[in-house]
Amino acid sequence: MSKSNFFKTLINFTKNLKTTGAVYKTNKKVERDLCSKIDESTKVVVEFGTGYGNVTLEILKKLPDNGKLYSFEVNEEFVKTVKQNIQDPRLVVINDTAQNFDKYVKEKVDCFISTIPFTLIPKEICIEIIQKSYAALRADRYFCKAQYSKLHFKKFTAIFDYCSSSSVLDNLPPVYIYYCKKTKIPNRLKGKKKKRLLVLTKK
Repeated sequence: MSKSNFFKTLINFTKNLKTTGAVYKTNKKVERDLCSKIDESTKVVVEFGTGYGNVTLEILKKLPDNGKLYSFEVNEEFVKTVKQNIQDPRLVVINDTAQNFDKYVKEKVDCFISTIPFTLIPKEICIEIIQKSYAALRADRYFCKAQYSKLHFKKFTAIFDYCSSSSVLDNLPPVYIYYCKKTKIPNRLKGKKKKRLLVLTKK
């Protein structure tokens, strides 16, 4: 990134914390770990928080040639920049909130990738996004979330069938990555009180 683009990014990130949730962009390890659940069978990915497209590029790197990526971003300048800089027929960048993704994505989703700042979003909207994502997700697939704290982990464990987390400590600031899975038989339908398996690992 050039010096001018760095300061442009810094200014936009500072002015739009409710959009990005960060001042500095994530490092490559965060991007790789966040996209680790995308494989050759992945057809549809939904990204919440395009930013300047750093994670978007990593998703496209792993997405099969016949795949499709819907990327949602509320910042119009970020949307314009990504549309100019990333020319890929698999990518659809949408200037709207994560809350409204189901208005655009009608097929089942193989993976959600999110970097939006749940800490700065009202609780009821966070829950709505998670519930809609769970409903849209295919069985045995993941919602992957980068977050700067563990405060919102319980919101995911209350809805998803299996949740684990890892941390990337050499990022500034350190990042926690949630891996939240929808199983073929949801725990709440197994005739028992819904049980959550929480696996906490540190990288």
